[in-house]
Amino acid sequence: MPRKPLGPCSYPGCPELVEDQYCKEHMKKRNNEYNKYGRDDFSKNFYNTPAWRITRRKQLESYPFCSECLKIGKRSKAIIVDHIVPVKQGGDRFDSSNLQSLCWSCHSRKSIKEGSRYGKKIY
Repeated sequence: MPRKPLGPCSYPGCPELVEDQYCKEHMKKRNNEYNKYGRDDFSKNFYNTPAWRITRRKQLESYPFCSECLKIGKRSKAIIVDHIVPVKQGGDRFDSSNLQSLCWSCHSRKSIKEGSRYGKKIY
């Protein structure tokens, strides 16, 4: 299957060519900034617990490919474990039937639609 051409990292001034939005260095920096300044206290505390880290690791070991990409016949490595029904909306935190493995791009798309990352829902 052909791959899309590489593009520049979206971080200002970075010349690195990447498949996704950011190079590894700047992706880590953006995620750290979001975790430090953009997340609420519940999320900061919950996603750093040993119980969640174990659950996340098991999910990614069992389902290493993005579930949304697989629906369209694409195999992308999953790096994020997402709650299908968000915890804040009553979803079970550790129930495997409420978890899905997603790639960064599919998770971002879902977060924007839910309004969980930027605060505005897109319908």
